[in-house]
Amino acid sequence: MTAPTRPARTAILTVDDDPGVSRAVARDLRRRYGDQHRILRAESGSQAMDTLREMKLRGELVAVLVADYRMPDMNGIEFLEQAMDLYPLARRVLLTAYADTGAAIDAINLVDLDHYLLKPWDPPEEKLYPVVDSLLDAWAASDHKRVPETKVVGHQWSARSSEVREFLARNQVPYRWYQVDEPEGERLLAAAGADGRTLPVVVTTDGEALIAPTDAALADRVGLSTKPSERFYDLAIIGGGPAGLGAAVYGASEGLRTVLIERTATGGQAGQSSRIENYLGFPDGVSGAQLADRARRQATRFGAELITTRDVVGVEINGSARTVRFADGEAIDAHAVILATGVSYRQLIAPGLDEFTGRGVYYGSALTEATNCSEQDIYIVGGANSAGQAAVYLARTARSVTIVVRAESLTDSMSHYLIQQIAAIPTISVLTCTEVVEAHGGEHLEKISLRHNGTGEVRTVDASFLFAFIGAAPRTDWLDGVVARDDRGFVIAGPDLDVEKALRDWPLDRPPYHLETNVPGVFVAGDVRCDSGKRVASAVGEGAMAVMLVHRYLERT
Repeated sequence: MTAPTRPARTAILTVDDDPGVSRAVARDLRRRYGDQHRILRAESGSQAMDTLREMKLRGELVAVLVADYRMPDMNGIEFLEQAMDLYPLARRVLLTAYADTGAAIDAINLVDLDHYLLKPWDPPEEKLYPVVDSLLDAWAASDHKRVPETKVVGHQWSARSSEVREFLARNQVPYRWYQVDEPEGERLLAAAGADGRTLPVVVTTDGEALIAPTDAALADRVGLSTKPSERFYDLAIIGGGPAGLGAAVYGASEGLRTVLIERTATGGQAGQSSRIENYLGFPDGVSGAQLADRARRQATRFGAELITTRDVVGVEINGSARTVRFADGEAIDAHAVILATGVSYRQLIAPGLDEFTGRGVYYGSALTEATNCSEQDIYIVGGANSAGQAAVYLARTARSVTIVVRAESLTDSMSHYLIQQIAAIPTISVLTCTEVVEAHGGEHLEKISLRHNGTGEVRTVDASFLFAFIGAAPRTDWLDGVVARDDRGFVIAGPDLDVEKALRDWPLDRPPYHLETNVPGVFVAGDVRCDSGKRVASAVGEGAMAVMLVHRYLERT
């Protein structure tokens, strides 16, 4: 049985340029406080500042700073003044000779000094320990907590800051958000040596500072798996939404060497849903993130390998192998492939909307931005379940939520239970036969123009947040020339394949299985399939069915 991890101890840091004095201070402090606190020492102010910066980035706490007044390059007062920028709550003690007591008294006002000690302090039981005891008691009573999570410093209206927060949240990486202009955000930037012009700055749990990292670089640093461990698999699943996760669970549990490859984060569009209430077995509902996390853990428990931030750009037929090629030129082979890439939200087309993407206009990121929406007037574009779920969720704290749809009602696109919920919430209203025709603002979105398609009337309303959940874009151009698709890009499978066109080069003496494409051994499941059900339950079911058909394919190959 693994022993529980002990929490990191609070530090007491001493700095003195005289090695003998430095060792003596550390020795006396360790004798009294070593069981409860880390006792650290440095022999120059700059060395001590380097230590504090590293500790700040790792989220460690410092309770007391003890600095000698007379040090070259950076004296004790100068050190304590700089240290305040990183640890403003740490208690500050200055070591002085009798001749320097005037400077020590001045420092009480300059650096808010808590105490000064005359050297020598023997015996420590009378002159050192009572002072440190009172300082530790005062520090313990102050408002502080260790932050071991990944830390993100950014600006609310920085598009990349929003994307990084979304990436971490969807990949279940705990993080804490700091505004760049808040005191703690400024302290983290100072510790990282960043000027705040390039955002976000991500500080990992081991104290590494990343300046505006890519998703792939971020994934590597926060412990996500980004590289396949093998060259050949029984089953490669492309896409980590409900269909892909369902296939991974059933494939791995039935003994197939299974790898799931996801471009951004497992869960797909469903993983961004605030509450799914019509999924079998969850009578009280479940959030998309919870469902995705449980499915991911279930798949890995059975031995499936999950790879993130890898963009698949092609599938090739090489004899009995199916080659999955990545954007960086690398590739893996598998006996069979399941396409479960799902769909992406379509972009709204209107002047100004592209300019404000990530700065007030968001595509499916209602959960991440919800904390910023309190007491705001929110607009949601879209009439399907994802839009309705976001509206119900945001209405908890928003001043008002307005759903904008081009259709005459929600009944053709949204589940009945959601329509009933929306009707019962007085702060939610629905604008039918309406679309967004322009976005306005400066640093971020401030207003939108709405047009009623029946009357042609255009009106402009205040809006700092616009969430879009429209349509379904399959994004399957990378399958050109290999896998048959319809004119919208959805993958055609089984009995829907055109015998004359898609199957004229079919090499087997049997017809394609129900979820098999025009390429033997390449299957499709979930929303990316032509005429799929576009529901979480149907996607999971198709993922499981695809694995059953993969077994049948492998048995007859």
